[in-house]
Amino acid sequence: MKITQAILDDLTAQAKASPRLRMNMDLRNSPSDGSQRMLNAIEPGSPLPIHRHKKSSETVVCLRGHLREVYYNEAGVVTEVIDLAPASDCVAVTIPIGQWHSVEVLESGTVILECKDGLYEPIGEEDILSL
Repeated sequence: MKITQAILDDLTAQAKASPRLRMNMDLRNSPSDGSQRMLNAIEPGSPLPIHRHKKSSETVVCLRGHLREVYYNEAGVVTEVIDLAPASDCVAVTIPIGQWHSVEVLESGTVILECKDGLYEPIGEEDILSL
């Protein structure tokens, strides 16, 4: 599969029309594929809770737009901010297993490639940091 600008444009239009202001596109080969690979179009203002993944690291590649990955400690204090944009110094990051994090989208039209190990599991309440 080729990931074209037209695909990114369509996904962005769907994100803008969504109440959540984001939309993803599954890139797995089949539902039994043992990985998580997706495009995720996210608009500024999309609600993204502070969360963690206890079974997998997460790789995020910024294909277009601009965002910040924000790391937190257990108390909800910001410990690191990583700025991602295609033409910047940093275009991708691998978030360690168990790291509390969230995303701040800074530019309309932002699309990322997200990859995690294992089959999809919804984030449980214990994996969302309530402040």
